[in-house]
Amino acid sequence: MKIKQIFWIMLGLVGIGLGAVGAVLPLLPAFPFLLLAAFSFAKSSKKLNDWLVNTKLYKKNLESYVQGKGMTRKTKIRVMITVTILMTIGFTIMFVKMIYIPCIILGCVWLFHILYFIFGVKTYDPQA
Repeated sequence: MKIKQIFWIMLGLVGIGLGAVGAVLPLLPAFPFLLLAAFSFAKSSKKLNDWLVNTKLYKKNLESYVQGKGMTRKTKIRVMITVTILMTIGFTIMFVKMIYIPCIILGCVWLFHILYFIFGVKTYDPQA
């Protein structure tokens, strides 16, 4: 195996591991980590990519987005809440230490994130 292929496999395994944890813990979103795993496995090996896209975890969290249908409302809200909580922690720490420029940057990143998920990512209703 080439070093590059090993790198992509390792990155994919980290993504699938964090995605599995994120599927159980409400604080950690599974979606971005499964997206990382899908990208990494697609780069590393067809066999690993085929395995990932047939897992229940992938089908529940990522399949509709990859197919261009969008994300369910519940998934979008879970991702936005998680990012808001994590960014609030960082913002608070920086604000208390009076580091204001990064606070402004983090606030802009947070705002862009929320706007992107509201207006940029389609909402998919599996019942329809």
